[in-house]
Amino acid sequence: MKTLKVADVLKSEQYHQEIAVNGWVKAFRSNRFLALNDGSTINNLQCVIDFENLPEDILKEINIGAAVRIKGILEESEGAGQRVEIQVKDIKIEGVANPEDVKLTILSPKRHSLEKLREQAHLRVRTNTGAAVMRLRSKLSFAVHKYFQDNGFYYVNTPIITGSDAEGAGEMFKVTAMDLKNPAKNEDGSINYKEDFFGKETNLTVSGQLEAETFALGLGQVYTFGPTFRAENSNTSRHLAEFWMIEPEVAFCDLAGNMDLAEDFIKYVIGYVLENCDEDLEFLENRLVQEDKSKPQAERSDMLLRDKLKFVLENNFKRVSYTEAIDILKSSKPNKKKKFKYLIEEWGADLQSEHERYLVEKHFKCPVILFDYPANIKAFYMRLNEDGKTVRAMDILFPGIGEIVGGSQREERLDVLKEKMAALDIPEEELWWYLDTRKFGTCVHSGFGLGFERLVQFATGMGNIRDVIPFPRTPLNAEF
Repeated sequence: MKTLKVADVLKSEQYHQEIAVNGWVKAFRSNRFLALNDGSTINNLQCVIDFENLPEDILKEINIGAAVRIKGILEESEGAGQRVEIQVKDIKIEGVANPEDVKLTILSPKRHSLEKLREQAHLRVRTNTGAAVMRLRSKLSFAVHKYFQDNGFYYVNTPIITGSDAEGAGEMFKVTAMDLKNPAKNEDGSINYKEDFFGKETNLTVSGQLEAETFALGLGQVYTFGPTFRAENSNTSRHLAEFWMIEPEVAFCDLAGNMDLAEDFIKYVIGYVLENCDEDLEFLENRLVQEDKSKPQAERSDMLLRDKLKFVLENNFKRVSYTEAIDILKSSKPNKKKKFKYLIEEWGADLQSEHERYLVEKHFKCPVILFDYPANIKAFYMRLNEDGKTVRAMDILFPGIGEIVGGSQREERLDVLKEKMAALDIPEEELWWYLDTRKFGTCVHSGFGLGFERLVQFATGMGNIRDVIPFPRTPLNAEF
Protein backbone atom coordinates (compact mmCIF):
# COMPACT_ATOMS: atom_id res chain seq x y z
CA MET A 1 0.00 0.00 0.00
CA LYS A 2 1.39 3.42 -1.01
CA THR A 3 1.92 5.89 1.82
CA LEU A 4 0.42 9.31 1.02
CA LYS A 5 1.41 12.79 2.15
CA VAL A 6 -1.07 14.59 4.39
CA ALA A 7 -1.23 17.45 1.86
CA ASP A 8 -2.35 15.01 -0.85
CA VAL A 9 -4.85 13.23 1.40
CA LEU A 10 -6.52 16.54 2.28
CA LYS A 11 -7.10 17.20 -1.43
CA SER A 12 -8.21 13.65 -2.24
CA GLU A 13 -11.71 12.55 -3.12
CA GLN A 14 -10.93 8.83 -3.24
CA TYR A 15 -13.41 8.05 -0.49
CA HIS A 16 -13.94 4.61 1.04
CA GLN A 17 -10.44 3.50 0.06
CA GLU A 18 -7.79 2.24 2.45
CA ILE A 19 -4.74 4.48 2.66
CA ALA A 20 -1.61 4.84 4.80
CA VAL A 21 -0.10 8.01 6.27
CA ASN A 22 2.85 8.84 8.50
CA GLY A 23 3.34 11.86 10.71
CA TRP A 24 3.47 13.39 14.14
CA VAL A 25 0.62 13.83 16.58
CA LYS A 26 -0.33 17.51 16.78
CA ALA A 27 -3.33 17.02 19.07
CA PHE A 28 -5.27 14.15 20.65
CA ARG A 29 -8.62 14.68 22.32
CA SER A 30 -11.27 12.49 23.85
CA ASN A 31 -9.02 9.46 23.25
CA ARG A 32 -10.60 9.49 19.80
CA PHE A 33 -9.65 12.40 17.54
CA LEU A 34 -6.01 12.52 16.48
CA ALA A 35 -4.67 15.50 14.48
CA LEU A 36 -1.81 14.30 12.27
CA ASN A 37 0.79 16.38 10.43
CA ASP A 38 3.78 15.25 8.38
CA GLY A 39 5.23 18.67 7.49
CA SER A 40 3.79 18.72 3.96
CA THR A 41 1.13 21.31 4.82
CA ILE A 42 0.09 23.75 7.54
CA ASN A 43 -3.19 21.81 7.88
CA ASN A 44 -3.67 18.70 10.00
CA LEU A 45 -5.45 15.49 9.01
CA GLN A 46 -8.09 14.23 11.43
CA CYS A 47 -7.76 10.53 12.23
CA VAL A 48 -10.65 8.93 14.14
CA ILE A 49 -9.60 6.13 16.48
CA ASP A 50 -11.80 3.33 17.79
CA PHE A 51 -10.29 3.64 21.26
CA GLU A 52 -12.48 0.91 22.76
CA ASN A 53 -10.68 -1.66 20.61
CA LEU A 54 -7.21 -0.13 20.87
CA PRO A 55 -4.75 -1.68 23.36
CA GLU A 56 -4.28 0.48 26.45
CA ASP A 57 -0.49 0.53 26.12
CA ILE A 58 -0.71 2.04 22.62
CA LEU A 59 -3.35 4.55 23.70
CA LYS A 60 -1.06 5.83 26.45
CA GLU A 61 1.75 6.46 23.95
CA ILE A 62 -0.32 8.72 21.69
CA ASN A 63 1.12 11.99 23.00
CA ILE A 64 1.67 15.27 21.20
CA GLY A 65 4.87 14.91 19.18
CA ALA A 66 4.76 11.11 18.88
CA ALA A 67 5.63 9.72 15.44
CA VAL A 68 2.97 7.33 14.14
CA ARG A 69 2.06 5.21 11.13
CA ILE A 70 -1.65 4.98 10.40
CA LYS A 71 -3.71 2.83 8.05
CA GLY A 72 -7.39 3.44 7.58
CA ILE A 73 -10.31 4.30 5.35
CA LEU A 74 -10.62 7.79 3.83
CA GLU A 75 -14.08 9.20 4.45
CA GLU A 76 -15.91 12.49 4.08
CA SER A 77 -15.91 14.17 7.46
CA GLU A 78 -19.19 14.87 9.19
CA GLY A 79 -17.56 17.21 11.70
CA ALA A 80 -16.79 20.88 11.25
CA GLY A 81 -13.31 22.09 10.35
CA GLN A 82 -12.24 19.42 7.88
CA ARG A 83 -13.45 17.98 4.59
CA VAL A 84 -11.98 14.49 4.97
CA GLU A 85 -10.87 12.20 7.76
CA ILE A 86 -9.43 8.74 8.24
CA GLN A 87 -11.26 6.01 10.11
CA VAL A 88 -8.23 4.33 11.68
CA LYS A 89 -7.89 0.57 11.26
CA ASP A 90 -4.31 0.26 12.47
CA ILE A 91 -1.91 2.57 14.29
CA LYS A 92 1.76 1.97 15.04
CA ILE A 93 3.85 4.14 17.36
CA GLU A 94 7.17 4.76 15.58
CA GLY A 95 8.63 7.08 18.18
CA VAL A 96 7.27 8.00 21.60
CA ALA A 97 7.32 11.64 22.75
CA ASN A 98 7.63 12.10 26.46
CA PRO A 99 7.58 15.85 27.18
CA GLU A 100 9.59 15.23 30.36
CA ASP A 101 12.52 14.04 28.23
CA VAL A 102 13.00 17.31 26.32
CA LYS A 103 14.04 20.72 27.59
CA LEU A 104 10.90 22.46 26.39
CA THR A 105 7.49 20.93 26.90
CA ILE A 106 5.26 21.14 23.85
CA LEU A 107 2.23 20.39 25.99
CA SER A 108 2.31 23.79 27.65
CA PRO A 109 -0.91 25.72 27.11
CA LYS A 110 1.18 28.89 26.83
CA ARG A 111 2.61 29.71 23.40
CA HIS A 112 6.40 29.63 23.49
CA SER A 113 8.34 32.69 22.38
CA LEU A 114 10.26 32.62 19.11
CA GLU A 115 13.39 33.46 21.11
CA LYS A 116 12.93 30.35 23.25
CA LEU A 117 12.23 28.17 20.25
CA ARG A 118 15.52 29.22 18.61
CA GLU A 119 17.21 27.32 21.44
CA GLN A 120 15.29 24.13 20.57
CA ALA A 121 16.47 22.73 17.24
CA HIS A 122 14.41 19.56 17.77
CA LEU A 123 11.13 21.40 18.33
CA ARG A 124 11.35 24.69 16.44
CA VAL A 125 10.24 23.37 13.06
CA ARG A 126 7.49 21.27 14.72
CA THR A 127 5.62 24.51 15.44
CA ASN A 128 3.17 25.87 12.89
CA THR A 129 5.13 29.11 12.53
CA GLY A 130 8.51 27.41 12.15
CA ALA A 131 7.19 24.92 9.60
CA ALA A 132 5.33 27.57 7.56
CA VAL A 133 8.41 29.80 7.37
CA MET A 134 10.71 26.97 6.32
CA ARG A 135 8.31 25.63 3.69
CA LEU A 136 8.04 29.13 2.26
CA ARG A 137 11.84 29.53 2.39
CA SER A 138 12.19 26.32 0.38
CA LYS A 139 9.74 27.54 -2.27
CA LEU A 140 11.51 30.91 -2.49
CA SER A 141 14.84 29.16 -2.96
CA PHE A 142 13.40 27.11 -5.82
CA ALA A 143 11.90 30.27 -7.37
CA VAL A 144 15.33 31.95 -7.31
CA HIS A 145 16.88 29.15 -9.34
CA LYS A 146 13.86 28.88 -11.63
CA TYR A 147 13.93 32.58 -12.51
CA PHE A 148 17.58 32.61 -13.46
CA GLN A 149 17.53 29.25 -15.22
CA ASP A 150 14.45 30.24 -17.25
CA ASN A 151 16.17 33.49 -18.25
CA GLY A 152 19.40 32.00 -19.53
CA PHE A 153 21.66 32.50 -16.51
CA TYR A 154 24.32 29.98 -15.51
CA TYR A 155 24.69 28.94 -11.87
CA VAL A 156 28.26 29.41 -10.59
CA ASN A 157 29.57 28.08 -7.27
CA THR A 158 31.98 30.71 -6.00
CA PRO A 159 34.53 30.02 -3.21
CA ILE A 160 33.57 30.03 0.45
CA ILE A 161 37.26 30.39 1.39
CA THR A 162 38.83 33.46 -0.17
CA GLY A 163 41.97 35.53 -0.07
CA SER A 164 40.16 38.76 -1.03
CA ASP A 165 37.74 41.09 0.73
CA ALA A 166 35.09 42.08 -1.82
CA GLU A 167 33.51 44.67 0.44
CA GLY A 168 36.62 46.22 1.94
CA ALA A 169 34.90 46.01 5.32
CA GLY A 170 37.62 44.10 7.12
CA GLU A 171 35.05 42.26 9.25
CA MET A 172 35.77 38.73 8.09
CA PHE A 173 36.23 35.35 9.77
CA LYS A 174 39.78 34.09 9.40
CA VAL A 175 40.44 30.58 8.10
CA THR A 176 43.57 28.87 9.39
CA ALA A 177 45.01 25.44 10.06
CA MET A 178 47.68 26.83 12.37
CA ASP A 179 48.00 25.95 16.03
CA LEU A 180 46.45 29.05 17.58
CA LYS A 181 48.54 28.58 20.74
CA ASN A 182 51.78 28.52 18.77
CA PRO A 183 51.33 29.98 15.26
CA ALA A 184 54.26 30.44 12.89
CA LYS A 185 55.67 33.96 13.17
CA ASN A 186 57.90 36.31 11.22
CA GLU A 187 60.97 37.94 12.77
CA ASP A 188 58.94 41.03 13.65
CA GLY A 189 56.46 38.89 15.62
CA SER A 190 53.63 39.03 13.04
CA ILE A 191 51.86 35.86 11.89
CA ASN A 192 53.68 34.12 9.05
CA TYR A 193 50.79 33.08 6.84
CA LYS A 194 53.18 31.56 4.31
CA GLU A 195 53.35 28.64 6.73
CA ASP A 196 49.56 28.28 6.82
CA PHE A 197 47.50 25.78 4.80
CA PHE A 198 46.98 28.05 1.77
CA GLY A 199 50.28 29.87 2.07
CA LYS A 200 48.51 33.18 2.54
CA GLU A 201 45.94 34.87 4.78
CA THR A 202 42.45 33.56 4.00
CA ASN A 203 38.92 34.24 5.23
CA LEU A 204 35.33 33.11 4.88
CA THR A 205 33.81 35.03 2.00
CA VAL A 206 31.56 38.07 2.37
CA SER A 207 30.50 37.87 -1.28
CA GLY A 208 30.93 35.82 -4.43
CA GLN A 209 30.68 38.90 -6.63
CA LEU A 210 34.28 39.35 -7.76
CA GLU A 211 34.57 35.71 -8.78
CA ALA A 212 31.15 35.85 -10.46
CA GLU A 213 32.35 38.79 -12.56
CA THR A 214 35.10 36.64 -14.07
CA PHE A 215 32.46 34.13 -15.20
CA ALA A 216 30.04 36.78 -16.50
CA LEU A 217 32.84 38.03 -18.77
CA GLY A 218 32.87 34.65 -20.46
CA LEU A 219 29.40 33.14 -20.03
CA GLY A 220 27.47 36.39 -20.39
CA GLN A 221 25.11 36.14 -17.45
CA VAL A 222 25.63 34.12 -14.29
CA TYR A 223 24.41 33.98 -10.72
CA THR A 224 25.66 32.68 -7.39
CA PHE A 225 23.46 31.54 -4.51
CA GLY A 226 25.43 30.45 -1.51
CA PRO A 227 26.49 31.12 2.08
CA THR A 228 28.39 34.28 3.01
CA PHE A 229 29.80 35.44 6.32
CA ARG A 230 30.25 38.71 8.22
CA ALA A 231 32.16 38.96 11.49
CA GLU A 232 30.21 42.04 12.49
CA ASN A 233 29.39 42.07 16.20
CA SER A 234 25.78 43.07 15.62
CA ASN A 235 22.84 41.83 17.70
CA THR A 236 20.00 43.40 15.72
CA SER A 237 16.89 41.79 14.22
CA ARG A 238 18.37 42.41 10.73
CA HIS A 239 21.84 40.86 10.96
CA LEU A 240 23.34 37.37 10.88
CA ALA A 241 26.95 36.19 10.91
CA GLU A 242 26.14 33.48 8.34
CA PHE A 243 23.56 34.10 5.64
CA TRP A 244 22.82 33.29 2.00
CA MET A 245 23.38 35.69 -0.88
CA ILE A 246 21.91 35.77 -4.39
CA GLU A 247 24.34 37.53 -6.73
CA PRO A 248 23.75 37.80 -10.49
CA GLU A 249 26.35 39.36 -12.79
CA VAL A 250 25.56 40.35 -16.38
CA ALA A 251 27.89 41.39 -19.21
CA PHE A 252 26.88 44.25 -21.54
CA CYS A 253 24.44 45.55 -18.91
CA ASP A 254 24.42 49.10 -17.54
CA LEU A 255 22.88 50.50 -14.34
CA ALA A 256 19.42 50.93 -15.88
CA GLY A 257 19.43 47.31 -17.06
CA ASN A 258 20.61 46.21 -13.63
CA MET A 259 17.68 47.98 -11.95
CA ASP A 260 15.27 46.42 -14.45
CA LEU A 261 16.68 42.95 -13.74
CA ALA A 262 16.49 43.35 -9.95
CA GLU A 263 12.90 44.59 -10.03
CA ASP A 264 11.78 41.86 -12.43
CA PHE A 265 13.51 39.18 -10.34
CA ILE A 266 11.99 40.30 -7.05
CA LYS A 267 8.51 40.50 -8.56
CA TYR A 268 8.88 37.01 -10.01
CA VAL A 269 9.89 35.28 -6.79
CA ILE A 270 7.23 37.09 -4.76
CA GLY A 271 4.63 36.18 -7.37
CA TYR A 272 5.80 32.56 -7.18
CA VAL A 273 5.19 32.24 -3.44
CA LEU A 274 1.84 34.03 -3.72
CA GLU A 275 0.82 31.43 -6.26
CA ASN A 276 2.30 28.39 -4.52
CA CYS A 277 2.25 29.08 -0.77
CA ASP A 278 -1.20 30.47 -0.11
CA GLU A 279 -2.02 28.27 2.91
CA ASP A 280 1.23 29.11 4.68
CA LEU A 281 0.88 32.80 3.79
CA GLU A 282 -2.67 32.79 5.16
CA PHE A 283 -1.43 31.30 8.43
CA LEU A 284 1.45 33.79 8.70
CA GLU A 285 -0.89 36.65 7.83
CA ASN A 286 -3.32 35.66 10.60
CA ARG A 287 -0.40 35.34 12.99
CA LEU A 288 0.63 38.92 12.21
CA VAL A 289 -2.93 40.16 12.71
CA GLN A 290 -2.98 38.62 16.19
CA GLU A 291 0.48 40.00 16.94
CA ASP A 292 -0.59 43.49 15.88
CA LYS A 293 -3.43 43.50 18.39
CA SER A 294 -0.90 43.75 21.20
CA LYS A 295 0.90 46.72 19.61
CA PRO A 296 0.05 50.44 19.78
CA GLN A 297 -1.98 51.61 16.78
CA ALA A 298 0.96 53.56 15.34
CA GLU A 299 3.11 50.40 15.18
CA ARG A 300 0.55 48.18 13.47
CA SER A 301 0.91 47.16 9.84
CA ASP A 302 -0.99 49.22 7.29
CA MET A 303 -1.50 46.18 5.05
CA LEU A 304 -2.13 42.48 5.48
CA LEU A 305 0.82 40.28 4.54
CA ARG A 306 -0.52 39.05 1.21
CA ASP A 307 -1.73 42.53 0.30
CA LYS A 308 1.78 43.85 0.96
CA LEU A 309 3.27 41.21 -1.34
CA LYS A 310 0.70 41.98 -4.03
CA PHE A 311 1.44 45.69 -3.68
CA VAL A 312 5.12 45.03 -4.52
CA LEU A 313 4.06 42.84 -7.41
CA GLU A 314 1.60 45.29 -8.92
CA ASN A 315 3.51 48.60 -8.57
CA ASN A 316 6.60 49.95 -10.29
CA PHE A 317 9.50 50.63 -7.97
CA LYS A 318 10.13 54.36 -7.57
CA ARG A 319 13.59 55.31 -8.88
CA VAL A 320 15.19 58.19 -7.00
CA SER A 321 18.72 59.58 -7.03
CA TYR A 322 20.67 59.70 -3.78
CA THR A 323 20.84 63.49 -4.12
CA GLU A 324 17.04 63.78 -4.36
CA ALA A 325 16.65 61.42 -1.40
CA ILE A 326 18.99 63.55 0.73
CA ASP A 327 16.96 66.67 -0.08
CA ILE A 328 13.75 64.85 0.94
CA LEU A 329 15.29 63.60 4.19
CA LYS A 330 16.86 66.95 5.11
CA SER A 331 13.49 68.70 4.88
CA SER A 332 11.50 65.84 6.45
CA LYS A 333 9.61 66.31 9.70
CA PRO A 334 11.57 63.62 11.63
CA ASN A 335 14.84 65.29 10.64
CA LYS A 336 13.71 68.82 11.46
CA LYS A 337 12.27 67.70 14.81
CA LYS A 338 15.39 65.63 15.53
CA LYS A 339 13.43 62.37 15.68
CA PHE A 340 16.00 60.54 13.58
CA LYS A 341 18.76 58.89 15.58
CA TYR A 342 21.17 59.90 12.80
CA LEU A 343 20.32 63.41 11.58
CA ILE A 344 20.78 64.21 7.91
CA GLU A 345 22.75 67.44 7.73
CA GLU A 346 24.59 67.37 4.42
CA TRP A 347 25.08 65.54 1.14
CA GLY A 348 27.38 62.55 1.54
CA ALA A 349 25.75 61.03 4.61
CA ASP A 350 25.59 57.23 4.69
CA LEU A 351 21.88 56.40 4.92
CA GLN A 352 20.74 54.31 7.88
CA SER A 353 17.78 51.94 8.10
CA GLU A 354 15.59 54.65 9.67
CA HIS A 355 16.17 56.90 6.63
CA GLU A 356 15.54 54.10 4.14
CA ARG A 357 12.31 53.11 5.86
CA TYR A 358 11.11 56.71 6.00
CA LEU A 359 11.53 57.04 2.22
CA VAL A 360 9.69 53.78 1.56
CA GLU A 361 7.01 53.78 4.25
CA LYS A 362 6.25 57.45 4.80
CA HIS A 363 7.28 59.49 1.77
CA PHE A 364 6.87 57.38 -1.37
CA LYS A 365 4.81 54.55 0.16
CA CYS A 366 6.18 52.00 -2.31
CA PRO A 367 9.47 50.14 -2.90
CA VAL A 368 12.25 52.57 -3.84
CA ILE A 369 15.43 52.19 -5.89
CA LEU A 370 18.07 54.74 -4.87
CA PHE A 371 20.92 55.28 -7.33
CA ASP A 372 24.07 57.37 -7.91
CA TYR A 373 25.53 57.30 -4.40
CA PRO A 374 28.60 59.23 -3.23
CA ALA A 375 31.72 57.35 -4.25
CA ASN A 376 33.33 57.60 -0.81
CA ILE A 377 30.60 55.54 0.90
CA LYS A 378 30.52 52.76 -1.70
CA ALA A 379 32.84 49.91 -2.70
CA PHE A 380 35.87 50.34 -4.98
CA TYR A 381 34.45 48.26 -7.85
CA MET A 382 31.49 50.56 -8.58
CA ARG A 383 31.73 52.65 -11.77
CA LEU A 384 32.60 56.28 -11.23
CA ASN A 385 30.18 58.77 -12.82
CA GLU A 386 31.32 61.66 -14.99
CA ASP A 387 30.87 64.07 -12.07
CA GLY A 388 33.80 62.37 -10.32
CA LYS A 389 32.00 62.21 -6.99
CA THR A 390 29.19 59.66 -7.43
CA VAL A 391 29.14 56.03 -8.57
CA ARG A 392 26.58 54.02 -10.51
CA ALA A 393 25.33 52.19 -7.45
CA MET A 394 21.76 51.23 -6.67
CA ASP A 395 19.98 49.98 -3.55
CA ILE A 396 16.41 48.65 -3.42
CA LEU A 397 14.54 49.60 -0.27
CA PHE A 398 11.52 47.70 1.05
CA PRO A 399 8.99 48.49 3.78
CA GLY A 400 9.76 46.98 7.15
CA ILE A 401 13.37 46.05 6.44
CA GLY A 402 15.03 48.87 4.50
CA GLU A 403 17.72 47.78 2.06
CA ILE A 404 17.05 44.41 0.46
CA VAL A 405 19.26 44.70 -2.65
CA GLY A 406 22.60 46.41 -3.23
CA GLY A 407 24.20 46.56 -6.65
CA SER A 408 26.00 48.62 -9.24
CA GLN A 409 27.40 48.97 -12.69
CA ARG A 410 30.96 47.71 -12.27
CA GLU A 411 34.03 49.83 -13.04
CA GLU A 412 35.31 48.37 -16.30
CA ARG A 413 38.04 50.99 -16.91
CA LEU A 414 41.38 49.61 -15.73
CA ASP A 415 43.03 52.96 -14.99
CA VAL A 416 40.09 54.20 -12.90
CA LEU A 417 39.83 50.89 -11.04
CA LYS A 418 43.55 51.02 -10.18
CA GLU A 419 43.21 54.60 -8.92
CA LYS A 420 40.30 53.65 -6.66
CA MET A 421 42.15 50.64 -5.28
CA ALA A 422 45.24 52.76 -4.57
CA ALA A 423 43.12 55.34 -2.75
CA LEU A 424 41.76 52.58 -0.49
CA ASP A 425 45.14 50.86 0.00
CA ILE A 426 43.98 47.67 -1.75
CA PRO A 427 47.14 45.95 -3.09
CA GLU A 428 47.00 45.22 -6.82
CA GLU A 429 48.81 41.92 -6.31
CA GLU A 430 45.93 40.67 -4.15
CA LEU A 431 43.44 41.14 -6.96
CA TRP A 432 45.66 40.66 -10.02
CA TRP A 433 43.19 38.18 -11.47
CA TYR A 434 40.33 40.67 -11.09
CA LEU A 435 42.32 43.44 -12.75
CA ASP A 436 43.18 41.10 -15.63
CA THR A 437 39.48 40.92 -16.57
CA ARG A 438 39.78 44.63 -17.43
CA LYS A 439 42.74 43.95 -19.74
CA PHE A 440 41.20 41.20 -21.84
CA GLY A 441 37.88 41.93 -23.54
CA THR A 442 36.31 44.04 -20.81
CA CYS A 443 32.85 45.52 -21.27
CA VAL A 444 30.12 47.38 -19.44
CA HIS A 445 28.74 44.96 -16.87
CA SER A 446 26.57 45.07 -13.76
CA GLY A 447 25.23 42.98 -10.91
CA PHE A 448 23.63 43.03 -7.51
CA GLY A 449 23.46 41.15 -4.23
CA LEU A 450 20.29 40.20 -2.41
CA GLY A 451 20.40 38.79 1.10
CA PHE A 452 18.14 35.76 0.88
CA GLU A 453 17.08 35.91 4.54
CA ARG A 454 15.91 39.51 4.11
CA LEU A 455 13.76 38.34 1.21
CA VAL A 456 12.33 35.49 3.31
CA GLN A 457 11.76 37.91 6.17
CA PHE A 458 9.77 40.22 3.91
CA ALA A 459 7.76 37.38 2.35
CA THR A 460 6.84 35.83 5.72
CA GLY A 461 6.38 39.03 7.73
CA MET A 462 8.67 37.74 10.46
CA GLY A 463 10.09 40.50 12.64
CA ASN A 464 13.47 38.91 13.34
CA ILE A 465 15.84 37.59 10.68
CA ARG A 466 16.94 34.82 13.06
CA ASP A 467 13.52 33.21 12.65
CA VAL A 468 13.83 32.73 8.88
CA ILE A 469 17.10 30.75 8.76
CA PRO A 470 17.20 27.12 9.96
CA PHE A 471 20.21 27.48 12.27
CA PRO A 472 21.00 31.13 13.08
CA ARG A 473 24.62 32.11 13.56
CA THR A 474 24.96 35.30 15.58
CA PRO A 475 27.43 36.70 18.14
CA LEU A 476 27.89 34.15 20.98
CA ASN A 477 25.55 31.70 19.24
CA ALA A 478 26.76 28.75 17.17
CA GLU A 479 24.53 26.07 18.70
CA PHE A 480 23.51 22.90 16.80
